[in-house]
Amino acid sequence: MLNQIYIDNIINTALSEDINYIDVTTDNLIDNSHQSIAHLIAKDSGILCGIDIAARVFELAGGNVKTNILVKDGTEVKKGDVIADFKGNTKTLLKGERTALNILQHMSGIATATNKCVKLTEGTDARITDTRKTLPGLRALQKYAVTVGGGRNHRFNLSDGAMLKDNHIDAYGSITAAVNALRQRAGHMLKVEVEVRNFDELSEALACGCEIIMLDNMSPKDMAMAVKITNKRAKLEASGNITLENLREIALTGVDIISLGALTHSVRCFDISMRIEPHKD
Repeated sequence: MLNQIYIDNIINTALSEDINYIDVTTDNLIDNSHQSIAHLIAKDSGILCGIDIAARVFELAGGNVKTNILVKDGTEVKKGDVIADFKGNTKTLLKGERTALNILQHMSGIATATNKCVKLTEGTDARITDTRKTLPGLRALQKYAVTVGGGRNHRFNLSDGAMLKDNHIDAYGSITAAVNALRQRAGHMLKVEVEVRNFDELSEALACGCEIIMLDNMSPKDMAMAVKITNKRAKLEASGNITLENLREIALTGVDIISLGALTHSVRCFDISMRIEPHKD
């Protein structure tokens, strides 16, 4: 679920960045009354995400465009499928084209990549989640795309939950000291996640009663041992050096969560094009 004010702010920022004060090509070439039909066409196969946001771009870029969305978010599309049709003011269609495609391609790329990971974990208890490794200003869009692909969201920001990473622990002194300090100062509803690098740190985190424990860069063999040691006393999150090649093996270790920064920080765009043709009544 995305806040409309947030979405509009992103779109307006993108349009202002792209157009500045004039579209020197479109404004000098196309008459204000000119009408066209535009088709969004998939040039790849995967999961669509962001179509309503793409449609909103044309409303904010000038309006006077009728939208016919043919494929909803979360739907699997194939190369050549028509995703949506837009009919109306040609200037609006041309000015909004790149912004609409940039958003739609990026979000669909995330949803598609997430879906591949989710399918690789089918039949296990592991859940695919994102991280905070997102592009500045686009976090909510990217995290929404992860859910459309079948994944789940990790915390949205530093206010969402307490996570003691290695640098927190090294700076404060120890897992036990850091966890105790958090428990004393934070509210009673706070859950604590601790990142551990070895079995000694895992045992210390379990002794502190941490609700979630992140297994940092552990091998699948060590993760399986960590699952046995933990024995459901805490949720276990696998993180670091996770690829499509080893994802299934990691899921089979019994961990509860597999977090992947690559879902948002280095995902490949889903190829979509817009084709315009003159509209004749």
